[in-house]
Amino acid sequence: QVQLVESGGGLVQPGGSLRLSCTASAAIFRVYPMAWYRQAPGKQRELVASITNNGIQNYADSVKGRFTISRDNAKTTVYLQMDNLKPEETAIYYCNREVSYGPFPWGQGTQVAVSS
Repeated sequence: QVQLVESGGGLVQPGGSLRLSCTASAAIFRVYPMAWYRQAPGKQRELVASITNNGIQNYADSVKGRFTISRDNAKTTVYLQMDNLKPEETAIYYCNREVSYGPFPWGQGTQVAVSS
């Protein structure tokens, strides 16, 4: 059973940056495309960015040019660098397999709050 642990969230001012990390407990992580999702209060969880096991990236239109997803397969960790954050991006951020593969058990996520 793969466990996912997200970290790196916090409170940041609009225009600020955060780097999120997500570490998986099992090496099987390495064979799957991974993704970051977010869920704002009262809204459905949405896909933010994904990365294949060999590094091909895709982004939601709303974050293109501001967010960067990366992964370190040796560390079974996926990252999300978020720059120029906006208040409407306040949410809990989760990582998991790319949705078409079905999710691993969801972690607790990491809270990101963008506010002045």
